Amino acid sequence: MLFPAILLSAATGQSQPAEMAGYLLVDQERVPETYDAGFSMYVAAWPLLREYPGSRFQTGLLSTWMFAQYDGPAPDEVYSDIEGGLGWWRDTRFATETPKFIMGGVALNFVAWANGPGAGKGRDWSDPQGHYAVAQLSNRVLWPPDGLNLAQGTCGELFGYGYLPLPLTPPKSTTAGKDVPTGNHCWTLFLNTRNLKGPVAFFTPFFWSQPTLDRPDLAGMFLDSRPSQPNRALQMETQWIPAVQATDATGETYARVAPTSFPRGAEGDSVVVHRITSYNKRALWDAVEAWFAGGAPASGAVDPAASVTHTFTGKGGATWRIYTPDTPREERVPIAWSSFANPIAPAPDTLSRGRTSGPACWRPCRGTIISSAAATKGPRGRRCGPRTCRPRRACPRRPSGGQMRGVPSPTLPPTTRTPAGRSPAPWRGRFEQSWATRVW
Repeated sequence: MLFPAILLSAATGQSQPAEMAGYLLVDQERVPETYDAGFSMYVAAWPLLREYPGSRFQTGLLSTWMFAQYDGPAPDEVYSDIEGGLGWWRDTRFATETPKFIMGGVALNFVAWANGPGAGKGRDWSDPQGHYAVAQLSNRVLWPPDGLNLAQGTCGELFGYGYLPLPLTPPKSTTAGKDVPTGNHCWTLFLNTRNLKGPVAFFTPFFWSQPTLDRPDLAGMFLDSRPSQPNRALQMETQWIPAVQATDATGETYARVAPTSFPRGAEGDSVVVHRITSYNKRALWDAVEAWFAGGAPASGAVDPAASVTHTFTGKGGATWRIYTPDTPREERVPIAWSSFANPIAPAPDTLSRGRTSGPACWRPCRGTIISSAAATKGPRGRRCGPRTCRPRRACPRRPSGGQMRGVPSPTLPPTTRTPAGRSPAPWRGRFEQSWATRVW
């Protein structure tokens, strides 16, 4: 990870370690608050960086934060949600260029988290902090503590996932011998991939209510008993992408980041998320609840009439900035994202990152210039912008043997991407549709 020679020869000093971090932001229309029983969506999976840069690397791909919904304002200093998705994390032990998937449940103010069956905060089973928080339903998948693996070489295929509450456990009026209740909302992960689809695992309600043993004033305030907030943020959170920075004899500061890619389709666009759907309890909860009460067995079908599809406005932005570790927050220089990429909505339920020209996978250009004024004045100075783009390679290809064989291109019109011309509603019927990547 070096500067081009022309930049290094002009530098007056050695290069400094730097980083790029921030958020890519997506704007959506709001939906009624009554769709308070979970969500589903398709997100693109691809290797953001050409090579895994080490354990400091942490970034998600497009994902969301599902918080509990309250009748009034949310209580102060209470953070608890489901915020997993595709990405790379600092505690990953066996990292790959291809992203992994985690569930990402967060108990009160991060006292514990749960990323999957047996995957909690830290690796110490003598002090479990979320290690027992997820119960697996499917016998068709082996879930590593590092996260669920995708087929290596995945580049741009869509990964379908979501959470619906199911009454799989009875509610309790007391918890662990204390006079605090635990609800029966078992938030269940559903996947829709080419070789795995349907319910996989659920968060046990005790994971959410356990902190109330010490904070009984918060009883009934978490996802074990509360509905979900349907109007969720949709963002790509990046905490660290490696970079270097140097200044030349004229005072201009140059920076270069690790080669960073977005998948590009035939039309030059990068489809990153598709068909975000929110549900109410008629979707599946009511049928399961009636079944457990002695009624007819639930069919497992999700009622599409009990859902609403979010629409994209085609607006968005980025807060990505490049800076050295000692740069004050107010002086970190923003990337001029809109100068080389812009969000577009080719269909109401699909978001792409559009661009005008460049390589097969979008990546920052070989040199990115920051003016000296920007380095001292922060956001008021000139923003980072791309220099001459010179593509050095195409998108990472699928592995030999055709693991991804037959996966439709995510850049085609949504009505023509699936068999029989159907749009890929993720939980229609008995989960018969599967058009995304493979779980590996």
